Amino acid sequence: KDNGGCKVASGSWLCQWQAWAASRLVLLVSGGRWHFPSGCSNTIKKQQQDVLGFLEANKIEFEEKDIAANEENRKWMRENVPEDSRPASGNPLPPRLFNDSRYLGDYEAFFEARENNAVYAFLGLTAPPGSKEAEALAKQQA
Repeated sequence: KDNGGCKVASGSWLCQWQAWAASRLVLLVSGGRWHFPSGCSNTIKKQQQDVLGFLEANKIEFEEKDIAANEENRKWMRENVPEDSRPASGNPLPPRLFNDSRYLGDYEAFFEARENNAVYAFLGLTAPPGSKEAEALAKQQA
């Protein structure tokens, strides 16, 4: 049975995006790039736009998945955010970043890495030559 890119196999859902999550940077957001569901806080909107803007400005490939419009994306996020990274009550809020199905962190972790010129390392990527992060890494290794 096919349902919006997801298939039921042996009683469990297998979504197409889970296959590429094993090899790509995934950004889970609420409402997508320009549309935000009612109740989505200004803070979440600004954080999502900040992460999206950084990734796009630096030409970092990523897949954006909307948890507001897709129950399977919400379920995947709830199941894959580690216990120690969840709020004391309720569900984890976007934005959340993953690479190779490995949880990277939330906006605060992204922001801290960016402030420390370590965002490529945070994302599990090699910093491009000439970037502040690559230069800082070269100085550390010298």
